[in-house]
Amino acid sequence: MSALNYKHLRYFWAVAKTGSIARASEQLHLTPQSISGQLQELESALGVELFRRVGRGLELTEIGQGALRYAEQIFALGDELQAWLRDIDARQGQPFRVGVADSVPKSVAYRLVEPAMRAKVPPRLVIREGRLALLLADLAINRIDLVIADRPMPPNINVRGYSHFLGKSSVTVFGTPALKKTLQGKFPQCLNQAPLLLPGEDTAIRAKLMQWMESQNLRPRIVGEFDDSALMKAFGQAGAGLFIAPTAIAADVERQFHVKALGEIADVCEELYAISTERRVSHPAVKAVSMAAQEEIFRT
Repeated sequence: MSALNYKHLRYFWAVAKTGSIARASEQLHLTPQSISGQLQELESALGVELFRRVGRGLELTEIGQGALRYAEQIFALGDELQAWLRDIDARQGQPFRVGVADSVPKSVAYRLVEPAMRAKVPPRLVIREGRLALLLADLAINRIDLVIADRPMPPNINVRGYSHFLGKSSVTVFGTPALKKTLQGKFPQCLNQAPLLLPGEDTAIRAKLMQWMESQNLRPRIVGEFDDSALMKAFGQAGAGLFIAPTAIAADVERQFHVKALGEIADVCEELYAISTERRVSHPAVKAVSMAAQEEIFRT
């Protein structure tokens, strides 16, 4: 006996419940000839007769009546499975797909997105990290719902999107306690000839930081450049050099990476934007991100 074809079994069930091939064909939107052929294939595969002709109609054989009872149990279980899956989907909520530019501090990204998970039916969070241009390409084809970036929508990228300002924070310089002891003078003069881990050229903060150092006549020793803020902090934690991070998360940086703050650079600010396809934010999860930025992180 070959494997049971459940599509054929559904046709059998429909004919048995409606009482005729004609009525079943109307219900299933198929031709009577198609259903008749499928029933014959089912009987051939099972090696039994499920119906017998009585005049112009069909009636179930004894085996057909037994098969109908099993078919009803099978399709009842199928309905239960669908209901169970719908219930899981309702409990998990709809996916909220967020792209985080690799220049955005990870702890800031978490604090921005976390409030969306407090909803009565929290979304199923999907996070993607990468370069801004690639994330915006995913936004354009609806693979993600929101991009969190350190700059607004670049004018040279042909993507329909809108930038929503989340807030800004000055930056602070951090270093390990051991490295801090080797520095001479007060901040910011102590940065002269000090080993510095610099944000990469793809980050928005880089140019601002370089201009500030030029204005202060500071010449640190650049020992590394990083597009990924988390990688830069990891090197800083290892003592490879000083690094910057938003002042708004200074306490988190000190605790997580076991470093100390050397001083704040008030004239250099890190900005954050939410980029979406909505001109006016209506998505509840995106609204939660915006509120978190204003009330819990940047307090704008």
